[in-house]
Amino acid sequence: MQERHVLGIDVGASGIKGAVVDIETGELLNERIRLETPEPSTPEAMAETFAELVRAHNWRGLVGCGFPAIVKKGVAHSAANISKEWIGRNIIEVFSLAAGCPVEVLNDADAAGLAEMRFGLGKGQDGLVLMITIGSGLGSALFIDGQLVPNTEFGHIYLEGQKAVAEAYASNNARKRENLSWEEWGQRFNEYLLHLERTLNPDLILLSGGASKRFDRFESFITGETPVKPARLLNAAGTIGAAVYAYQRLRKG
Repeated sequence: MQERHVLGIDVGASGIKGAVVDIETGELLNERIRLETPEPSTPEAMAETFAELVRAHNWRGLVGCGFPAIVKKGVAHSAANISKEWIGRNIIEVFSLAAGCPVEVLNDADAAGLAEMRFGLGKGQDGLVLMITIGSGLGSALFIDGQLVPNTEFGHIYLEGQKAVAEAYASNNARKRENLSWEEWGQRFNEYLLHLERTLNPDLILLSGGASKRFDRFESFITGETPVKPARLLNAAGTIGAAVYAYQRLRKG
């Protein structure tokens, strides 16, 4: 294994995806392998799937992991779309013990944002850049002059007139659950973006996650003044960013 190659794993509520990443170029060195997230998504069950994914790559080196929770010093402090048993658990310990490899972990949306700021449309972008990941929930990553503000949870804000958090109203899961047309969902998502625009005044909004691949289906319903663009790295951003983060942590250590 070359030093600059790291296995990146993007843990999601529906799937756990991984690939070996060249952290200098952001290139995926193999097709991403995807395994279903176990249900219930307890630490023990997810650790088993995580280890299976590492074995599928015949990997023994450093692993970077994007994880769907607020992550502080390797510990999960939330669990919006996975088992609540994760709260208070040390993700690094659980996954590294199961996989037999050193693991570094950060919030999954932060991982996607790091990748896009390094290799994608955010590269060299000053000011306030906001990334929204559209999947089972709505993840967020915020950057000020290229520096990450970790663990933002803008998918958990309340919109005017809504009794549930934004991700229950405007995520890709909400679109599927309520069988919304792209126009109906696009108008909901636009409400969400307009609220973020009024609150944060970003200079650029980037979209990642599964629904970002269908940007052409809802682009016409976005009416804010802030430029909104699909991330260049699309759904691979989380995998790439997790690997980059792990490498950076190793270098600092």
